[in-house]
Amino acid sequence: MTRIHSEATIRRPPAEVFAYVSTPANWPAWHPSSLAVHGATDHSLDVGEQVTEDFRVAGREGTVVWKVAERRAPTFWRIDGTIDGRKAGTVTYTLTSAGTGTRFEREFTYQAPTLLFSLLNWAALRKQVDAESAEAVQRLKVKLDGGAQLE
Repeated sequence: MTRIHSEATIRRPPAEVFAYVSTPANWPAWHPSSLAVHGATDHSLDVGEQVTEDFRVAGREGTVVWKVAERRAPTFWRIDGTIDGRKAGTVTYTLTSAGTGTRFEREFTYQAPTLLFSLLNWAALRKQVDAESAEAVQRLKVKLDGGAQLE
């Protein structure tokens, strides 16, 4: 199991950050791996709702279906992904109050489906995924700290 953890403190209340990050239409604006989203994208998704995302992770493109598995607004949100019907990973967002802002933690976990993938993951993929995840959280911080009105 590979675990990628990224976090930042954002100068917005948890409810605002939660609403923004759990609304799929916003993902391409802050996550470099998110190319496009389709389906229920215009609102903060609830348990059982799903969305399809076109992605590019570590140079590899594909499509994943994310389904909300758990939601405790405004502190926790978990989505499970499938690619071609097989489990592709889990993303969790944990939000805690931090003074006048929010400590936002993003965790992406995934398993290697084959020995070859496991070797590639160990050699290079994990480092690339970690860097992309860290960049995503920093982009989110810059976007939300900028004081712009959220859509």
